[in-house]
Amino acid sequence: MNQTIFIAGTDTDVGKTVVSRALLQAFNGRGISTIGYKPVAAGAEPTEQGLRNSDALYLQQAASTKLDYKQVNPVVLTAPASPHIAAKLDATVIDCEVLSKQLAHHQQAADLVLVEGAGGWYVPISDEDFLSSWVVTEKLPVVLVVGVKLGCLNHAMLTAQAIKNDGLQLIGWVANRVNPFEEHYREIITFLEQNIDAPKIAEIPYVAGALKKDLSQYIDLDTII
Repeated sequence: MNQTIFIAGTDTDVGKTVVSRALLQAFNGRGISTIGYKPVAAGAEPTEQGLRNSDALYLQQAASTKLDYKQVNPVVLTAPASPHIAAKLDATVIDCEVLSKQLAHHQQAADLVLVEGAGGWYVPISDEDFLSSWVVTEKLPVVLVVGVKLGCLNHAMLTAQAIKNDGLQLIGWVANRVNPFEEHYREIITFLEQNIDAPKIAEIPYVAGALKKDLSQYIDLDTII
């Protein structure tokens, strides 16, 4: 097996990292070697080792192939803002060739490379370009994370259509319950099942401390392998 999957979100804070970790855990459980890759991360804390983004650290920890932080997250930006703004504040340029070179290295080093995006599908990385443009260049299949809450239906349908319009394959979607008090949860899931032209690979319930839990039991890998 040699597969690369891009994890997209309907928005920021919808649980891309929760889902990414759950997928890595599920693949690990099948004996498949994995790498978690966060090419661009905005929002980092200074440490003795340098800037560190928490999402990238979670991916680094969850993957079966152990890598240096810089290999997991080649572009780490200080401000918790859109990458194109954060890059300007750090006086840096997001170079897609750097992202591609590191991805190619990962693809030779593990059976499964899971690439986590930043923000939503059309998150800008410069005044002229989007991270999704790089995903299109790399022709990566996409798993869409839907943060189940009020407004997610519109975001989910728009994002799924945008992925299709960009010529990429949406191989599955995940319902991540970010609002435990959403009273119309089941109706939302039913609508998404009927209207997203891709299989649902997981429903992840609201779990306190989810990023420190093993959530692999919620993932149906057979739908995407």
